[in-house]
Amino acid sequence: MTESEIQSKLTELMGEIGAMPGLGPQTPAPLASGVQENLDGLRLGIKYLVFDLEATRRENGYLRKILEQAAGQ
Repeated sequence: MTESEIQSKLTELMGEIGAMPGLGPQTPAPLASGVQENLDGLRLGIKYLVFDLEATRRENGYLRKILEQAAGQ
């Protein structure tokens, strides 16, 4: 699911929550804000994980070259 699809679904969900009986139209605003903050945190966490994964792969490649050179000598 793309970011625009998530944003669209979130907007749709907030509209449905606001239309529920007993809830005012202002009720979804704090919910949407909290969800948005959590999504932002999740995106940041994923970026750090991807960065770490790429760095680990580079390090592994480098260390394998060193081991292959050492084994060849």
